Amino acid sequence: MAEQVEQTPQPPQNPPAQAAGMSENATCGLAYITFIPAIIFLATAPYNQNAKVRFHSWQSIFLAIGWVALWVVITVIGMIPGLNLIDILLAPLVSLAFFVLWLIVMISAFTGKMIKIPVLAAFAAKQAGM
Repeated sequence: MAEQVEQTPQPPQNPPAQAAGMSENATCGLAYITFIPAIIFLATAPYNQNAKVRFHSWQSIFLAIGWVALWVVITVIGMIPGLNLIDILLAPLVSLAFFVLWLIVMISAFTGKMIKIPVLAAFAAKQAGM
């Protein structure tokens, strides 16, 4: 006689619980909103242990510092008599260029891509330990 083997139904397995907090891509993208979230991500425990989040946070901080430094240079050029006409043309173009660069880097960080700004990325990678 053949033995009948009873099969007990297995309980449905629950999907693994997601870690509390934001996803890596969301955190990387939010680091570019201003330098304040970048500093917060560098200071708080779950985010400052991720090299990618640290990289984007540092790159955001260096991008803000670069924008301020360039804006100071443009302002000084605008105070020089005779060169103030260059300032009238240069300031909007530089502002637009930084805005477009900021949008590109932020959107790419939200989608998971890592765009490295040529000069700033080396400093950011060094600070992030990459």
